[in-house]
Amino acid sequence: MEWVERLNNSIKYIEEHLTDEIDYEKLARTAGCSSYHYQRMFAYMAGIPLSEYIRRRKMSLAAVDIKNGEKIIDTALKYGYNSPTAFNRAFQSIHGIAPSAVKTDGAAVRSFPAITFTISIKGAEEMNYRIETKEPFRIVGISIPIAKDLETNFEDVPKKWDEAASDGTLQQLVKLMDTPPMGVLGLCVTNEEQWRYFIAVPSSKSAENFEEYTVPAATWAVFSGEGTSRSIQELERRIYTEWLPTSGYEYGNVPDVEVYLDPDPANSKFEVWVPVIKK
Repeated sequence: MEWVERLNNSIKYIEEHLTDEIDYEKLARTAGCSSYHYQRMFAYMAGIPLSEYIRRRKMSLAAVDIKNGEKIIDTALKYGYNSPTAFNRAFQSIHGIAPSAVKTDGAAVRSFPAITFTISIKGAEEMNYRIETKEPFRIVGISIPIAKDLETNFEDVPKKWDEAASDGTLQQLVKLMDTPPMGVLGLCVTNEEQWRYFIAVPSSKSAENFEEYTVPAATWAVFSGEGTSRSIQELERRIYTEWLPTSGYEYGNVPDVEVYLDPDPANSKFEVWVPVIKK
């Protein structure tokens, strides 16, 4: 399957550049998608964030190099650590022992082999979706800058939602909502130099106190769900690992959108809008 082959080519790229600075943009181009989408896909497929996978691979090889007699400071520099303290911290987080302890007889270290992606068609639980084509639509709301290493954003985005709920921002936004999809939206804009995460609503109304953004025209695969924040993450995981590889579609490089139809955090109703292009 071409999509799986591209993912495995990206793993080859990582392996070839473990002693270099790995360029996420080049890595994503190898897989045929954006850096943002690649990091999400990788985390869903591999079960760990991309940055953590790269750290594990580097530290696996570093342990072998030190066991083979390479100086610790040379090994640290080899894998991109200019600070011995940072290298020691990373090494211990993976192996549970300091680099200096590796040469001790009987010292145990961990090995994390390079992964290979495969697709297993399980056909277990059904997934209901619809395909919808939309013209560009305007949204208004608030945004925060997000890092291009997605792992660092896991705290910032939930905090922004909590802040918007507690300071009355969400209530103000709901009053401005007047065009489909009728819900509070969460989306990442990654086609600009500074990536941003928006909490917003579709609206044609004047909104001087809020930012605005136009979501590009696209064809969307729309999936419905309900439950907690973990429920939407599980739905997204299934979309990207089970549905997309066999759907006849590829991911379109416009923002995917989470639509919260009922914002009750204990049992919300939501839709996940995935931009797609027919193969």
